[in-house]
Amino acid sequence: MIQIPAWTWALLALALLVAPTLVVRRYVRARNMQIWLPAYLRRRRRPRHDGPTHVMFCFVDHYEPMHGRPDLDTQRARVDRWCRDYRALADRHRDADGRPPQHGFFYPEEEYLEEHLAKLEQLCRDGYGEIEVHLHHDNDTEANFRETITRFKALLHERHGALPRHPQTGEVMFGFIHGNWCLDNSGPDGRWCGLDNELILLRELGCYADFTMPSAPSPTQTRIVNSIYYASDDPQQPKSHDGGVRVRAGGTPSGDLMLVQGPIGLNWRDRRHGFVPRVENSDIRANYPPTPARVDGWVRAGIHVEGRPEWVFVKIHTHGAPEKDADVVLGPAVDAMFSHLEQRYNDGQRHVLHYVNAREMFNIIKAAEAGMGGDPNVYRDHVLPPPAASWAGSMAARAAA
Repeated sequence: MIQIPAWTWALLALALLVAPTLVVRRYVRARNMQIWLPAYLRRRRRPRHDGPTHVMFCFVDHYEPMHGRPDLDTQRARVDRWCRDYRALADRHRDADGRPPQHGFFYPEEEYLEEHLAKLEQLCRDGYGEIEVHLHHDNDTEANFRETITRFKALLHERHGALPRHPQTGEVMFGFIHGNWCLDNSGPDGRWCGLDNELILLRELGCYADFTMPSAPSPTQTRIVNSIYYASDDPQQPKSHDGGVRVRAGGTPSGDLMLVQGPIGLNWRDRRHGFVPRVENSDIRANYPPTPARVDGWVRAGIHVEGRPEWVFVKIHTHGAPEKDADVVLGPAVDAMFSHLEQRYNDGQRHVLHYVNAREMFNIIKAAEAGMGGDPNVYRDHVLPPPAASWAGSMAARAAA
């Protein structure tokens, strides 16, 4: 029998110990998980509370009909499909308040075409969602950014009846999603923004909250996760929203901009090679459709305002205009997602389901911050009213054009 030296056994044992560590490290680094995983692993359980958990469910869309630079006929077909099929999908579902699912159309400024927005405006006017602001930009300047946002929000408000006015100041307000995830110049290569003071600029221009995060596996992902918080901008540094102060009941605003994050974590129900969990990043795509297990994970993330654990906020996102992703968002997978939400999280005893748009989610967060409780449905318009008052004006503007 061949004698194997003791040192060979020692090396083999060491290799067996080290190899899994190297594999895990490679997996983590390849997905930029080192940014957010520590905070995720340190997460605290949502505090217990009396009564049902109210689930605010918000679906935001980086809605880009011109994605991939298709011809005009393809763009039109994409928008027409949404205006037709989303009605049929949403009409099959209702929350505890009798409302259908709400879709947030965060429309890119650089893709503006009046006929596309006019169709989406009608869909939103009929009660299926609201239009907000999306922007892709690169190597931008403060002056150009101010001019771009000011012009676009006025256009959306005056011509398309989108975006609310603040009842005290009269300013047109908007929710925001940053293109390429690079909010506040957070891309490591400095691309796709250019403004280290973007949070300040957004606040000054009327942004009520940002809905960009989570962005994993992008390196723009923040260290703070599964939170609703205020970020203070350091105009000399990028990615000031990497940390912040959580919104809390009875508190006051602290910082330059509120960020409303969607759930992020590890999906152990969807494992690669049988043991590697998939990253849950709240994204609905052709290669990552929603499942009941994902829905349950979103709710378990327990994103809430500190001191109001009975109100849970679930914000998911998509790029819903291109055909492959539209097949998912307008198809059986999302239909089943809504059914699961209504069957498991709307029994009136343990859970109460509320379909909300981005503005309504912000309003309910602000109500929680103000110390209000009970039924969150009554706070959908707590701070910012719906843009419905602008619809008459938008129709008049088009008639005069």
